[in-house]
Amino acid sequence: MRAEDFRSHFLFNFWRCFPISSKELQINESIKNAEIRVVDVDGSQLGIMTPEKALEIANEKNLDLVMIAPQADPAVCRIMDYGKYRFEQAKKEKESKKNQKVISVKEVRLSMSIDTHDFNTKLNQAVKFLKSGNKVKVSVRFRGREMAHTELGAQLLERFIENAGDSCVVEKQPKMEGRSMAAYLGPKA
Repeated sequence: MRAEDFRSHFLFNFWRCFPISSKELQINESIKNAEIRVVDVDGSQLGIMTPEKALEIANEKNLDLVMIAPQADPAVCRIMDYGKYRFEQAKKEKESKKNQKVISVKEVRLSMSIDTHDFNTKLNQAVKFLKSGNKVKVSVRFRGREMAHTELGAQLLERFIENAGDSCVVEKQPKMEGRSMAAYLGPKA
């Protein structure tokens, strides 16, 4: 065996020893309990026995002994094909992630001295975000002496919400957050 083949073979086997997920189950020789309750492949109870005896039974069937309930007294182990079990779990996890809809919060910033055309552009952008299923944070930033006229910012936000119309639901009314005032809009169901 060449040195580089040996190195790659060693690294492959070295990395294989580490568990892939943080909630790794104890299998075969890594089960150190004195007594365990054993469940067979078909789900029937084999009773309470030592891990060595259960491992013999699993080896006769060319399967693995997997601890599925370590918190039980005595711990519950099942005889199963561990590789197939891991594959099924990964498949279920991937399927559940695929069905999730990620909702992100998009932000639209306005200023006190915004012009009509800019206002309409920001409004159209917010409506587009809402139609694609995202939430929108609409904020007005106050600079310098504008802090003395926060009621004008509230009026601007109210006008924005009114013009957004039936494409949104107000989740959070306009409220001061530091030097800005923000309102949160959600998509209409």
